[in-house]
Amino acid sequence: MTVGSYQLSHLHTLEAESAHVFREVAATFERPVLLFSGGKDSVVMLHLALRAFWPAPLPFPVLHVDTGHNFPEVLEFRDREAARHGVRLEVASVQDDIDAGRVADEPSRNRLQTATLLRAITEHGFDAVFGGARRDEEKARAKERVFSFRDEFGQWDPRNQRPELWQLYNGRHRRGEHIRVFPLSNWTELDIWQFVLDEEVELPSLYYAHRRQVFQREGMVLAVNPYLAPSSGEQPYEATVRFRTIGDATCTGCVESAAATPEAVVAEVAASRITERGATRADDRISQAGMEDRKREGYF
Repeated sequence: MTVGSYQLSHLHTLEAESAHVFREVAATFERPVLLFSGGKDSVVMLHLALRAFWPAPLPFPVLHVDTGHNFPEVLEFRDREAARHGVRLEVASVQDDIDAGRVADEPSRNRLQTATLLRAITEHGFDAVFGGARRDEEKARAKERVFSFRDEFGQWDPRNQRPELWQLYNGRHRRGEHIRVFPLSNWTELDIWQFVLDEEVELPSLYYAHRRQVFQREGMVLAVNPYLAPSSGEQPYEATVRFRTIGDATCTGCVESAAATPEAVVAEVAASRITERGATRADDRISQAGMEDRKREGYF
């Protein structure tokens, strides 16, 4: 192939767009931070950021909002990845906010992450927060811009979004306000997995088929774990499952699957017609506008 006939592949184009976003933020904001939970989207986002600034070190820290109800495999992976890449990991604990009386504990702490995230942003003075949201995973996320403005209360107004023409981003904000930034906006779940396959990106083992105790509740397959047990009438059984998305262990479901390799997961995701959150996140089933309402309050 001659130089003149070279064309970027679909994934290379997406990576170039993401790199542009990371570099734009690093050049125009004082204190950015990257949200990193150890989940697949945040892992890919971290890899893209590291490549965008290589051979220089990552010019901002990573932040995990810890509900205290996480799968232990994911926490171990989170710490190992942060150490392996030499990035500074900040952990904001929901339990700290519960202990301080700022929020009341709930069976599922997913919603409580909002207060903890906003506290961490204020305490550290972060003015730009990278999130791994994609526009194919939930309806409300499709309304986001790449640079999503948040007011001094961390709130999002979907009717007050700034135009983004020709990859020109407006990060102007006043003290106390901040911008949520989504470098994966144009990626899909299939793109994420194709990148994982092509680049041999390591992920937590929960993303691949394995045997574990599960039970069914309201049409979802949930894993038996220290934070979630079957109720009366819910019979646990052993099955081969994997997780499409990983969050709070009290509300994150799995799917029965034999996909134990990235190649098999790519084939499975390509054939799926149900979004990962719609299939496996109980907290997203509250209402059609549930996610949008939470994002208005400051959620991811």
